Amino acid sequence: MTLKHRFTASDGASIAYADQGEGLPLLCLSGLTRNASDFDYMLPHLPQGWRVIRMDYRGRGESDWTGAASYTVPREGKDAVELLDHLGIARAALLGTSRGGMVGMFLGATAGDRLAGLCLNDVGPELDWDGLARIKDYVGRNPAAKTFEAYAHALPAGNPGMDNVPESRWLAEAQRHALPDGKGGLKINYDPALRESFLDAFKNGSPDLWPLFDACAGLPLALIRGANTDLLGAAATAEMRRRRPDMIYTNVPDRAHIPFLDEPEAVVVLADWLAAVRASGRLA
Repeated sequence: MTLKHRFTASDGASIAYADQGEGLPLLCLSGLTRNASDFDYMLPHLPQGWRVIRMDYRGRGESDWTGAASYTVPREGKDAVELLDHLGIARAALLGTSRGGMVGMFLGATAGDRLAGLCLNDVGPELDWDGLARIKDYVGRNPAAKTFEAYAHALPAGNPGMDNVPESRWLAEAQRHALPDGKGGLKINYDPALRESFLDAFKNGSPDLWPLFDACAGLPLALIRGANTDLLGAAATAEMRRRRPDMIYTNVPDRAHIPFLDEPEAVVVLADWLAAVRASGRLA
């Protein structure tokens, strides 16, 4: 997808974003190596009355590449708040996929007055090393496949637990997250320096994000988890539910990391969570 809008962050970086629909603001933040197209599949299933804002993080998609030192959760959170400022939005519901959920929890702790609710897509305050190690294997590296079709064919092996996904969806994923390299092959559509940032952030394993999760108390909260995920373990999920028994929750069958958000279970949770955000009056 080609994003139609840009704004300039406080450090001068040009950040691309999409802004569509009318109603209450829903800010969607994507996964680590991904971009605003993460939410393409979800859009047709959203309830009416929501203005959907999607941002390409710096170094991803159509936003400026600004170097490994700037590819951090705090900087990406700051960019998200500055985008809301640019749009004149005081408060928004936030849907975060993987990395986006980490940014969401960070904002819940540091800028909670800007959030009206938080929905986490297959991420939580404690991440399993198996999932992080799998991400480490591919982040910052170009696909070995030379065509989108070959890349799509290889994706299931690199995404274990994503079962019963049609070939057309894998092809759509390949086309959203790679570009022709001009040399007869494909390249990633983000700054390879993201690898350096990721390795630095997780060199000692998964950080303890429970204080960030607990700081989101009072926000309408939802969790969409892939039943086969290797990133968000059953024990961490159970503890999240214990600490927040009001958290709207689903375990999406045939999905690992990450659900596409158009699965029936995900669609129901998103609708219920958005209804809870609306009923909370935090966006009034």
